[in-house]
Amino acid sequence: MSDPNKLTRAYLMKQVGRNLAAVDKIRERSQLAVGRVVPSSGDLPLHAGRRIDATVMFLDISKFSSRPSWTEMEQENNLRVLSLFFSEMIRIVLDYGGTVEKNTGDGLMAYFTRNAASGVTSQQTAVAAALTMFSAATTIVNPLIQNAGLIPLDFRICLDHGPITIAQVGVARNFNGIVAIGTTANIASKMLAFADPNTILIGTKVYEGLPAFWQSEYVTFKTAETGWFDTDNNVPYAFWVYRGRWNIPTA
Repeated sequence: MSDPNKLTRAYLMKQVGRNLAAVDKIRERSQLAVGRVVPSSGDLPLHAGRRIDATVMFLDISKFSSRPSWTEMEQENNLRVLSLFFSEMIRIVLDYGGTVEKNTGDGLMAYFTRNAASGVTSQQTAVAAALTMFSAATTIVNPLIQNAGLIPLDFRICLDHGPITIAQVGVARNFNGIVAIGTTANIASKMLAFADPNTILIGTKVYEGLPAFWQSEYVTFKTAETGWFDTDNNVPYAFWVYRGRWNIPTA
């Protein structure tokens, strides 16, 4: 994504094309198969870590567990919905230079680091990615889901910023993977309990890394009763709602 400050027409058309192609692939392949392959991850040695400043994202589909999923057809439909939704959400993370740590079935975790060449903060990049996710859901993914006669998805995104350690943990030659360790990742995960469907909730450290115009025009204070304390400023650590959305380009 060349410009994190807006959604371009070229990028939107690229999204449309890859989602239509994804629908065709999802229809063609066998939907329910026995077993799965866990891909290898990262280049860190097992039990080694790297400490970085990053913005951590948690995305969670609202009330997905309440969707009908008893029959084979209901399970296949849910699998198709998840396949389409997450294939696009993950691509957006990658387009914005982020790293997807894990897909939890009805959610995902990712993190973003600062782009030194562009000078754009990781907080701004992560919020821009979240905006693009909601834009894609509204204009492309949910309409495709509805056209198939299925229930569209509501979801929420939570973001926090700070130092985390990216580590490779697990068992050699068996199950292992990359994990983000630190309070920032914990807060971003727990923020989901404070977030309403179809909202972007950010921590104070994310708010502080946004452009002044974004802060003044699109951010609303949510709560300081979060259970965390900002030791740098000796005040409760607050959460904020990011209300802005991309203007959908038409030409």
